[in-house]
Amino acid sequence: MKMILRLVKPYWRMLTISLTFKSVGALADLFLPWLIAYMIDTEIPRLQGDSTSNLNTLYMLGGLMVLIAFLGLYLNVAANRKAEMIAALSIKGLRHDLFSKIERLSANQVDQITRPSLISRMTTDTYNMYNATASMQRLGVRAPVLLIGGVLMSLLLDPLLTLIMVAILPLITVIVYFTSRKGIPLYKKSQGYVDLLIRKLREYISGARVVRALSMSEHEMNQFDEANQNTVDAELKANITMAKINPMMNTVMNIGLVLVLIAGAYRIAEGQTAIGKIMAFVTYFTIILNAMMSITRVFVLASRATASGERIDEVLNLPIDMKDGTEIIEKDSSKPIIEFKNVYFSYNQKESNLKNISFKLYQGQTLGIIGATGSGKTTIINLLMRFYDVDSGSIEFYGKNIKDIEQNDLRKRIGVVFQNDLIFADSIFGNIQFNRNSITDIDIETATRVAQAEFIYEKANEMNYQMAQKGMNLSGGQKQRVLIARAVAGKPDIMVLDDASSALDYKTDMNMRNSLKKEMIDTTMIIIAQRISSLKDSDLILLIEDGEIIDSGTHNQLMKTSLMYQEIAYYQLGGEQK
Repeated sequence: MKMILRLVKPYWRMLTISLTFKSVGALADLFLPWLIAYMIDTEIPRLQGDSTSNLNTLYMLGGLMVLIAFLGLYLNVAANRKAEMIAALSIKGLRHDLFSKIERLSANQVDQITRPSLISRMTTDTYNMYNATASMQRLGVRAPVLLIGGVLMSLLLDPLLTLIMVAILPLITVIVYFTSRKGIPLYKKSQGYVDLLIRKLREYISGARVVRALSMSEHEMNQFDEANQNTVDAELKANITMAKINPMMNTVMNIGLVLVLIAGAYRIAEGQTAIGKIMAFVTYFTIILNAMMSITRVFVLASRATASGERIDEVLNLPIDMKDGTEIIEKDSSKPIIEFKNVYFSYNQKESNLKNISFKLYQGQTLGIIGATGSGKTTIINLLMRFYDVDSGSIEFYGKNIKDIEQNDLRKRIGVVFQNDLIFADSIFGNIQFNRNSITDIDIETATRVAQAEFIYEKANEMNYQMAQKGMNLSGGQKQRVLIARAVAGKPDIMVLDDASSALDYKTDMNMRNSLKKEMIDTTMIIIAQRISSLKDSDLILLIEDGEIIDSGTHNQLMKTSLMYQEIAYYQLGGEQK
């Protein structure tokens, strides 16, 4: 509820108009039964006793009722349109704030919340908030006005019968309150199962080819069915719990209506009330019943929205655990462009993924990193890009700790191609230029030449060739060359190739590396590869195992001193072993 109030606060003028229209429209509906009672009990008996049979008053009352009905219709439609508009604008702002916060979360926080959960909060939870925000404006005002107004109008008609009706309202309040208390945790739990369902769906979509290649479609279907059934069971449990409100309220209200009719019959027989008043009273009772049902719907939506709001607030209220620096990088060729000093790091804070990593690299030099899968090669790049902060030790950029440097300034100076980098559903030009206005057409031409991506000019529309999501209409090697071109186009101070040439043939890989040396002489290179041929010309090669540097040096030095490096070279380079 607090979140909804916070969301609609900027639109208070529009909200005031909407609520006023809604209130007046509800009041208009309340006058109709009273006019009917007046016509039945007063005007019709008068006409029966009037020999002139003047129907003007009756016509006027009928016209007034039509006018009131159309006024209520217009005001309610206008109020509903404004309510939907306010809800749409409010949730638009909420999605913006949530997306902005997700963009600022550290990689560690994203890992903790999980990507499927963030997607669910961005979609399902914000949609629940939209429904609640719109419904609370439409029903949250109209229903209480009808409820309170119906009771007051009934009180004017017959105070005794009203007391019978009012006596059952506390019982309904208790039913709604205790049922809602049970419903909110259940809705929150069901949203957790939606997270798991989205995770399963993302896994299948991403790995569809692998699943089919291994003939595991039936297994994946069973896994999905299990996640789907868990979601359905959780939703059913929550909905069934909240659905109990309606029949319980109907039962209580109908019992009250029966009591009112019985008491009304006795009072008519005793001449203490009139038929028109009883008819109006029954109408007001129906209005009150519908109002209570509307309030129940609001409580159901509010319960779901409360669970969703808590999940959204959980993200919005996360503290920024990676404080941005304030300093700007100043080049100083006398200092190492990169220096790792006794760096330790762990993803789960239980076992170290990097241990005592130390090395330095000067401008224009090339660093090669080789090691087994899971040895920590990519983790070094994650720390350099400051996606994570080191547990101990430091990383310096021209002598400044990267924690003190503005993250945007740091990352603009690094061009990186990750192992599993992303191609967007855009043109080739859009993927390379990537909305970086400082990149010119000449930069892109140079980048495609360096990346050996001349195949682009063989495509229909060349640079305007539209690529499918994740580059599914390109081969693996073509995707890697587009990604390399994207990194080169930014003219970075540091170029990172994280296993970026694994899909390239040896000749294309060699031509690309030669072009990089020729076109980017002053650029510092970091090459992570499984092939020694891709990094043998590096100024420094790190051999990583279990998060530690076990050997370092040039290719020739390692061929003399490192048995493990010699063994890798023996199998990869056709017996070149010393």
